[in-house]
Amino acid sequence: MGEYIGDNSRSRSSDESGTYDEWIPSFCARFGHEYFCQVPTDFIEDDFNMTGLAQEVAHYRKALDLVLDLEAMSEEEEAEKEQPVSRSIVEHAAEQLYGLVHARFILTKPGLQAMAEKFDHKEFGTCPRYYCGGMQMLPCGVSDSVGKNSVRLYCPSCHDLYLPQSSRHLSLEGAYWGTSFPGVFLKHFKELEEYVDRKAKDTYQLRVFGFRVNDEAASGARMRWLRQYPISEEDQREWQQCEFHIPPLQRGA
Repeated sequence: MGEYIGDNSRSRSSDESGTYDEWIPSFCARFGHEYFCQVPTDFIEDDFNMTGLAQEVAHYRKALDLVLDLEAMSEEEEAEKEQPVSRSIVEHAAEQLYGLVHARFILTKPGLQAMAEKFDHKEFGTCPRYYCGGMQMLPCGVSDSVGKNSVRLYCPSCHDLYLPQSSRHLSLEGAYWGTSFPGVFLKHFKELEEYVDRKAKDTYQLRVFGFRVNDEAASGARMRWLRQYPISEEDQREWQQCEFHIPPLQRGA
């Protein structure tokens, strides 16, 4: 009962109906998997793109065959080679394998284009911060290792991370998008980076009866400088100097 002998139920139903549900489209169409894009099979079949994943994913060969919809070995052939594996274990390994491949694919030009379409349709949601003006967000991971953190959403406007607004996305593994995707995405689409730079960088200033609260007060905005951007030419020159070296301190008279 618990042996991995291929997806006979899918093949049996496909013979009756004349249709066949491929693994990758059905995985991406699941409820809560809207952040995923479909990775082409030729990308997965390239051994170079799969380098190192055999050591990270258990039952790598069975999981790869399941993702690529390849026929599994017969029960007799499998019993001769190794102990049978539960179907649920292989399915979990296939999901992990596809997620790690997905993190690599979205860094390529076709992958960036596929994610850009989702970005344009606001499938990743918009930034909840008021001054970002509904800026679209990008999924990313806090770590590239599986099991560390769930997926986060990066706002190109305020450069901050947020949790997904829908609970169905909170359990998604962050490593399936990786830590490099937002940076590569913004550098690839220069027009988006320029658009973000032109957006107003307003920050909220707390006031009491019209008077601004001092930053050093208990309720002051001590970290407001994190969202500040150079405005004048003098501020721009100082910012460029601080980017590469620490400017010398001016000694008092």
